[in-house]
Amino acid sequence: MRKVLVDISVWIQFLKGSNQFFSSMLKLIENGEIYTLELIFAELLQGVITNRELKLITDFYAQMRVLDQPGLIFESGDFSRKEGLINTGIGLIDAVSINSANQFGLELWTLDRKILGYLGVQK
Repeated sequence: MRKVLVDISVWIQFLKGSNQFFSSMLKLIENGEIYTLELIFAELLQGVITNRELKLITDFYAQMRVLDQPGLIFESGDFSRKEGLINTGIGLIDAVSINSANQFGLELWTLDRKILGYLGVQK
C-alpha cells in the first residue's frame, strides 16, 4: 500500500482533470492511500471561484486522512530554519509538507521546482 502526501501543485492539476495525474490519483483516493494537511486544502480553498469548486474540494477533503497534529506546524518551522528552506524560496506551507512527508514516511508528490530541487529530484 502506498502512502502519498499530495502537494497543492498536484491537487490543482488533478482538479483541472490533467491526464498526467487524474487516473493515478483517483485510484489512490479510492484505496485510501492519499494523506493531506489541513493547510493544503485551506490553500486550495483560497482559489475557489464557483460553488461547484467549493463542493468538490470540500468533498475530497472529507475523504482524506488528515495528518495535522499539535505542534506539527511549529516543528516544521524549526525544520525549515535548520534546513535553511527560506533561503531556497521554500515557504512555510511547503516546509510543513516536506517535514510531514519525512515524519510520516510518505511519498511527496509535487510539481514545485523548489521542492523538487531540495529533494534532489530532477524535473
